[in-house]
Amino acid sequence: MSRLQALLVVSTLLASWLGMQAIPELGHMCGAWLTGGIVDQVVLRPLTISRTDLSQNQNPLFVVWAGPIVGSLAPLLIWLLAVATKVPGSFVFRFFAGFCLMANGLYIGVGSFDGVGDCEEMLNHGSSRWQLWLFGALAAPLGLWLWHRQGPHFGLGQAKGHVDHRTAYAKFAACLLLVILGIAVGGE
Repeated sequence: MSRLQALLVVSTLLASWLGMQAIPELGHMCGAWLTGGIVDQVVLRPLTISRTDLSQNQNPLFVVWAGPIVGSLAPLLIWLLAVATKVPGSFVFRFFAGFCLMANGLYIGVGSFDGVGDCEEMLNHGSSRWQLWLFGALAAPLGLWLWHRQGPHFGLGQAKGHVDHRTAYAKFAACLLLVILGIAVGGE
């Protein structure tokens, strides 16, 4: 693996993880604000699991579902916009959208069995387990589909390690910005 390919792959994975945590928190925040809730803090530290703490939550079910819904749809829309506007390296947005769909789908679908994190809130506030399963059954396969045949963009297979240097450096810069955002935004 070339250094440039490693830079692209590692930056894409790390940025996808950090972005996948930030966007659902934005969804929770927007859900709270739309329903009259008050956000106390958002935790995005790179080495922690993200969360949004509310001091007042008028509609807990709406707020909790806003996270994975925004966390799944926003990256998908960002990718579609990147494709429509012919952004170079838009494959990284496709990967990110797939990553977010997989992560949110598995988190909600599989998390429903043990009531993990947001799933516990969803179940406690009126969601049925089948709704969580349906979300997971729709989101995760769509994420896999988005990942399909993306390997050559990352230098895999026939690409034999060759990647676009501009995309690799841009993804590295985006990754650094997300780390800085995570350090700067709230939390313990």
